[in-house]
Amino acid sequence: MQPTAPLITIAIDGYSSSGKSSMARQLAKSIGYRYIDSGAMYRAVTLYAMRHGMIDAEGNIDTEALLEALPGIDISFRINGDTQSTTLGGEDVESEIRSMAVSNNVSPVAAIPQVRHALVTMQQAMGQQKGIVMDGRDIGTTVFPHAEMKIFVNASPQTRAQRRLAELIEKGSAVTYEEVLSNVINRDNIDRNRKESPLRQADDAIELDNSTMSIEQQNRWLLDRYNEIIARL
Repeated sequence: MQPTAPLITIAIDGYSSSGKSSMARQLAKSIGYRYIDSGAMYRAVTLYAMRHGMIDAEGNIDTEALLEALPGIDISFRINGDTQSTTLGGEDVESEIRSMAVSNNVSPVAAIPQVRHALVTMQQAMGQQKGIVMDGRDIGTTVFPHAEMKIFVNASPQTRAQRRLAELIEKGSAVTYEEVLSNVINRDNIDRNRKESPLRQADDAIELDNSTMSIEQQNRWLLDRYNEIIARL
């Protein structure tokens, strides 16, 4: 009988629309781990703020009102067969949090220190028992700095915009490439330059530029890295 592989924490960070969530989800499925999309949590908080009039048409955030409401914002994940969806107050909001409207507001919301502190605490609690794959912007640097496996995913802004555009069109959104590219570049700038847990590659993370890789190639690459790390433990 083969010995049981030790449970580890896997942190996958990277730029928006770099494919990290799809990779993380597939890896978790392949190795029987729990998958947590930390970005979906920030998107859910953003959607809550939008629904409750805490973000105006110019993108200004009523931070005081949001922070007052934050302890009561209920975010969880629901398994639906082979898929996972994000819930807000028990409502499945997976499709709505992926909209361009939420994408245009999520980075400023995620830059609020108190929001990050609250969600990081939730994320760390989710990963206490290991056996988890979590992706985001600061998983390997802030949430799980001692994760046994850290990956940093990147691709050119143009490539990421094309991927995101294809996803949005498939879901029926009427958006242009120029709109999506502008959103990608703007989010990159906010994510890299925010004061609280900016997006950066952890010193011990393995970098992956998947600009020219197929989904199958990147999934194989990630599983190979996992097997290499497990073999050393």
